[in-house]
Amino acid sequence: MTLSDLDDLLAARHSCRAFRADPVPRADIERIVSTARRVPSWCNAQPWQLVITSGAETDAFRAALMEEVQRGTAKPDLAFPSGYSGVYQDRRRTCGWALYEAVGVEKGDRAGSAAQMMKNFSLFDAPHCAIVSSPAELGGYGAMDCGGFVTAFTLAAQALGVATIPQAAVASYAPFLHRYFGIGEDRLILCAISFGYSDTGHPANAFRTERAPLAEFVEWRG
Repeated sequence: MTLSDLDDLLAARHSCRAFRADPVPRADIERIVSTARRVPSWCNAQPWQLVITSGAETDAFRAALMEEVQRGTAKPDLAFPSGYSGVYQDRRRTCGWALYEAVGVEKGDRAGSAAQMMKNFSLFDAPHCAIVSSPAELGGYGAMDCGGFVTAFTLAAQALGVATIPQAAVASYAPFLHRYFGIGEDRLILCAISFGYSDTGHPANAFRTERAPLAEFVEWRG
């Protein structure tokens, strides 16, 4: 593999927001996870643990999650950002409006934007979902290591033609996830990764986000 190969893989990967129903073969899922586990971690702790759903288990989870969202209150294990300001707010808005434009939601259409947001909790109709957790005692360092794992997971999946979307929205209902999957309170639920094969004709998959130039985030010394 060359750097160009890796760059092409990163460029091809995107957050998929509409999936086909076709399941990913178990052997391919195992290959994705096996590759992702090779990322570095603090003291080689490898803090990531996954619960991966398929078939009827995904459908049951999707239905239970949607019901929880309708009646429950979001309460993430890992505190959400206290705010977005400056360039971070600009990037967030640009991404959001690109999605809304792609799916035909106009500015001011609160019902339309709310309906699109709720698709997070139907897992965008993905046939599989992975819930990612880390030991609470490892705090931010465990979460950082798991971030590397999530990135590697998405790239390994892309290399096999499998689409993904990491989802903080699902993890925002952490108490429900702890109960539903029997995940101990000694672990932080960090995110979900919904995955499967992309519905390439769906308008939600028709846009791509941009990346900032190096000058915006690199300070050279020497």
